[in-house]
Amino acid sequence: MSLKDYLRSKIGTIVLNIIALMVLSIFLLSIGNELKAIMIIDLSWIGILFIVIFSSYRKRKSHFDLIEKSISRIDKKYLISEVLEFPPFIEAEPYYYLLKKSSKSMREEINKEKLRLKIYKEYIEQWIHEVKTPISLIKLITENNRTAKSSEILMQLEEIERYVEQALFYARSEDVDKDYLVKEMSLKNCLNNVISKNKQGFILNNIDVEIDNIDKTVYCDSKWLEFILNQIIVNAIKYRKNKNARVKIYVVELKKGIQLIIEDNGIGIPKNELGRVFEKGFTGNIGRLNNKSTGIGLYLCKKLCDKLGILIDIDSEINIYTKVMITFPIGSFIMKSTTDKCK
Repeated sequence: MSLKDYLRSKIGTIVLNIIALMVLSIFLLSIGNELKAIMIIDLSWIGILFIVIFSSYRKRKSHFDLIEKSISRIDKKYLISEVLEFPPFIEAEPYYYLLKKSSKSMREEINKEKLRLKIYKEYIEQWIHEVKTPISLIKLITENNRTAKSSEILMQLEEIERYVEQALFYARSEDVDKDYLVKEMSLKNCLNNVISKNKQGFILNNIDVEIDNIDKTVYCDSKWLEFILNQIIVNAIKYRKNKNARVKIYVVELKKGIQLIIEDNGIGIPKNELGRVFEKGFTGNIGRLNNKSTGIGLYLCKKLCDKLGILIDIDSEINIYTKVMITFPIGSFIMKSTTDKCK
């Protein structure tokens, strides 16, 4: 509130004091008081009046400045009533208590919504775990009763299992901080698990896999990293070339860490779409034309990498290559090693 606005709001008080001062002055003159004495009284009155007004303005301005600073410092604006000090002027007290009641009601509604989402999330996770059991049984039955179509069936089952797993990780992605454990793990073991999981896709699509220099130890969560790598490998299989398809996996050592690179010679990504591949729901022209993309996989990869403190980036040329680079920073998160340690 500016001083001009505050004075405008007090115009009634100022006018009333001026009228009262004029009446008093006329009365004092009528009973024989000297004009000089009356002027001293008038000036004193006016001086005290403006001192009171300016003091009240400064008190209010200080209070509202404090409110603005408090709001700018907190992320959850609806908690402002919890950090507000009791107002130094009586007119603001009803609004202070009203804000307290309103904030309390809002927090209760937020807690109800959080509880509802928690129950829904728990149901989704339970449902996903239950669905995994029949999928595993069907895979086992198919592998034990091989036919000409077994490989194709197993590949489709792996696709179903991947979407189920993607739903589970999506449900957990908001609370990843509570659901991951960073520890020393073998990058080689993690990649072998992912490649084994997608072996049907590699075999049926005649994709050659080249692995080089991945015998490194990193600090990460094996479960989350395996999910990230699986999304990237699946994309390499989906968007492969029809002939001489190849996926190359290797590690490059950097000054500030190591970089895992997964490179394929598939159909590639247009340059104008590279900046959006990590956006939620973005499929691109190729994904829409082939009806293969959901726009969730890379979005989750980016989100989980950010939570884990690792970097992910993509480079590509249409019909030449797509290269996904995952960088593990050195220091507390990375240890280079030539030994192959279990997760």
